[in-house]
Amino acid sequence: MPTVPFVDTHFHLHDLKRPELRYVWLERDWVHPLLGDIDALKSQHYWIQDFLAEIRFSNVPKAIHVQAALGTVDPVNETKWLQAFARQFGYPHAIVAECHLNQPDAQAVLERHLQYENVRGIRDFGPGEYLLDPSWRAGFKLLGKLNLVSCIDTRPERAPQLFDLAAAHPDVQICVDHCALPERRDADYFQMWRQAIGTLAKAHNITMKISGLGMCDPRWTLDSLRPWILSCIEIFGPARVVFGSNWPVDRQYSSYPDIVNAYRTILGGFSDAEQLAMLCGNAERLFRI
Repeated sequence: MPTVPFVDTHFHLHDLKRPELRYVWLERDWVHPLLGDIDALKSQHYWIQDFLAEIRFSNVPKAIHVQAALGTVDPVNETKWLQAFARQFGYPHAIVAECHLNQPDAQAVLERHLQYENVRGIRDFGPGEYLLDPSWRAGFKLLGKLNLVSCIDTRPERAPQLFDLAAAHPDVQICVDHCALPERRDADYFQMWRQAIGTLAKAHNITMKISGLGMCDPRWTLDSLRPWILSCIEIFGPARVVFGSNWPVDRQYSSYPDIVNAYRTILGGFSDAEQLAMLCGNAERLFRI
């Protein structure tokens, strides 16, 4: 069993048979705009029992579920379903739920989510240029009052918008998903991406989540992952990065132990305290688990 514990800050569950939940991205004829054919993921369900079976040899004492039920009429239904797993199995330890922050009922939805004890954050794929939308920002502001982390799926090109949002709301902790999803692997793009995340790092309430790199590097190796991971740590510092698996999406590219052990290997040159912070302690602090 690996000795450095890994707190997984990004995994998903689904159940296509539950009538109160909808997963647009897993529907039969839906094609992912970035990944293309993901039919291998479209099983009838992926429950916490399935996730626990995959992590059992990887020393994963805690894990955080990030909203997956896209298209669900009432997003609190997903939280209710996940909390039932947490009460029975102990996982997930935290829930990042969905709330449409641009809607007039955003505060009511957030308060309903918070009736479930494991809710720690919100992710919202807002419409259009939502980071600039005054109505979306009004909902975003509520997260600070309610002590909820904002997990944001963004791109390097939007770094100035996200920095401006973070600077305007310093009381909201923001966690950038998937290293800001770098889509290419050429040298020019890498330099553009580094400059973008350097902009983000200037906002002290932004944490970088290192996860999902396989989505744009499906035949990844230690050497192909290393510059992206080490750049995040160099720019944000060991105190402001967390790690996630993006499971089961990234199962298309490796086994669970493969990706977690790759993280541990790449971090091998850091001190024991730094490794423990990056793989475990930072996530526990940020998500209060």
